[in-house]
Amino acid sequence: MTSPDDVNKAPAKAPAKAPAKAPAKAPANAPANAPAKAPAKDPWDLPDVSGLVVGVLGGTGDQGRGLAYRLAKAGQKVIIGSRNAERAQGAAAEIGLGVEGADNAECARRSDIVIVAVPWDGHAKTLESLRDDLAGKLVVDCVNPLGFDKQGAYALKPEEGSAAQQAAALLPESRVTAAFHHLSAVLLSDPEIDEIDTDVMVLGEVRADTDLVQALAGRIPGMRGVFAGRLRNAHQVESLVANLISVNRRYKAHAGLRVTDV
Repeated sequence: MTSPDDVNKAPAKAPAKAPAKAPAKAPANAPANAPAKAPAKDPWDLPDVSGLVVGVLGGTGDQGRGLAYRLAKAGQKVIIGSRNAERAQGAAAEIGLGVEGADNAECARRSDIVIVAVPWDGHAKTLESLRDDLAGKLVVDCVNPLGFDKQGAYALKPEEGSAAQQAAALLPESRVTAAFHHLSAVLLSDPEIDEIDTDVMVLGEVRADTDLVQALAGRIPGMRGVFAGRLRNAHQVESLVANLISVNRRYKAHAGLRVTDV
């Protein structure tokens, strides 16, 4: 069988030259001074998000608190949201760095970008209750639907397809994206660690929105946001966390992901 690597085979006899074709004529209705096609956009030309307020729903949990800490340390204005405003304020005071705490509704209303980091079993109920407060907002879902048994972690398949797709169904007036699934809460919260060596897979339907989320991920030293497709591809990204948990247990590590050749 021939493969692209079979470079040492004797070359076949060259075929006779075909007569040169005349250049194709431009269509009769083409404008005389048609503008040249614009060059493709540089995928690393991302917007400045330093002035945007980031809310973290579920910011009192390990993952949400770690993200709040890292983003605030990078200079982002951050508001932690919780069902209990006092609990959120207490977590914000522990983090410092100008982080504020509020109940979930106030957090959503005051933020430009809202990260959803609530437990999976409260995901739908939380978003349903905040539908109006999240209208028009850029929502970043980082929830991983997982189950656990004696064999370890395993992925759950929501009826909508993924946690991100469930969020999109529940928040029709929001701009829903998915990102920050594969981050170690231990590393995020450790003040002795200056850089988080990982890529963040970002999914969404609108490039302007995923560009913003990529740029937000890039605010954290060592981290990079990489576009990874539309929300219909979110299930396998969310599910991969079950594999990372197995990696971490076997190797006593805090594994992340790197996408090569980009």
